Amino acid sequence: MPPVSCKCVVFVCACLCVLVVSYSGHCIIKREHEKCMEQIEQHTPNDDLEFGCPWLWDNLTCWQAAGVGQVVEVNCPELFNEFMNPHEEMGKVVRNCTEDGWSEPFPHYVDVCLFDDNTTKPDMYYASVKALYTVGYSTSLVSLTTAMVILCRFRKLHCTRNFIHMNLFVSFILRAISVFIKDGVLYAEEEDSDHCFEHTVPCKTVMVFFHYCVMSNYFWLFIEGLYLFTLLVETFFPERRYFYWYTIVGWGTPTICVAVWAVLRLHFDDTGCWDTNENTALWWVIKGPVVASIMINFVLFVGIIIILVQKLQSPDIGGNESSIYLRLARSTLLLIPLFGIHYTVFAFSPEDVSKRERLVFELGLGSFQGFVVAVLYCFLNGEVQSEIKRKWRSWTVNRYFAVDLKQQRHPSLASSGVNGGTQLSILSKSSSQIRMSSPLAENANLSLPT
Repeated sequence: MPPVSCKCVVFVCACLCVLVVSYSGHCIIKREHEKCMEQIEQHTPNDDLEFGCPWLWDNLTCWQAAGVGQVVEVNCPELFNEFMNPHEEMGKVVRNCTEDGWSEPFPHYVDVCLFDDNTTKPDMYYASVKALYTVGYSTSLVSLTTAMVILCRFRKLHCTRNFIHMNLFVSFILRAISVFIKDGVLYAEEEDSDHCFEHTVPCKTVMVFFHYCVMSNYFWLFIEGLYLFTLLVETFFPERRYFYWYTIVGWGTPTICVAVWAVLRLHFDDTGCWDTNENTALWWVIKGPVVASIMINFVLFVGIIIILVQKLQSPDIGGNESSIYLRLARSTLLLIPLFGIHYTVFAFSPEDVSKRERLVFELGLGSFQGFVVAVLYCFLNGEVQSEIKRKWRSWTVNRYFAVDLKQQRHPSLASSGVNGGTQLSILSKSSSQIRMSSPLAENANLSLPT
């Protein structure tokens, strides 16, 4: 019995499609507006009469009261921080308090806070990245679901290796679904949404679920690497017994880590929708195990490459030196998406590194990882292809026999009795040939590495 049944996957996916509350995409501005209003309320109207220019919220920045002739200088709004070079000095915006009130900001926000002419605007940039990872996760979701149906449908494909693949596929599916749900909650396009400050339980639950899915995906990538490394190193390897431990590590460890993070977040940093991680210590409860799994997987990857080099250089394996390196390169490229080695690029990068590259790399390119894994380890798998061909041949023969029997019961449907007999004899010969060739096909399948 496969650990991951198709019915369970369908049930989980159906439960995750429940509607959730929509949140505005302008929460950063609304948060700053809320802070400004709190500061204004702390000052009485009499205080404003002492100044020529009262407190002002201009939909981007909060300007404190000032006297006539004073010059007030503020930093660029937080909204633009992610699009500024962290090594450059933060831009400043100035307003003069005149007898007629506040002057226009100088220089303008667009000139000093945003970008130069060669830089992409934030709305366009975010829209492009979102479109990229939406296509990526959608493609991965369809391909992974198809791969799951194939592995569930054919019983001859039920083995420990494919069970681990199925769990990895499920983790990718859950990750894609959680991203879509999170986007629907945090980045809804309704500008009139008033949910930015309604930090409800459903909103926080979505973030907990999102972190769990992402963390589970990393851990099943780690399980894939650990399984393959153990398979190459151990002479006697009780796969079935190890598989239950793999399941506990793959799904249980993220459950514990995310639960601990949620409890600590609830008691020590219960702010917002838990979509930001300003408390670095709490964030490492989740980030620490993820980084550890990435680095251990990298070590396993290097170890497997060394073992492959030794095996390919063995005299038992034929081929010249160029073919050996070609096979090694092919094996390496196949292992990279399975192990998630590309995640090591930003594993230890500091937070002040440009976030644009992170978004494109982790969201844009990473969203297609599930699709690549499904193609390499299901659709292009020799066992899967041979099993699909065998089922197709069997279905074709049965269909022709069904048509022939129908013609025998209703002779009027056949053009002549001779044709019917000829058709039956041809099908009988083809059926016997298929039965004779089927043991060879199954022996060929058994000879494939497991």
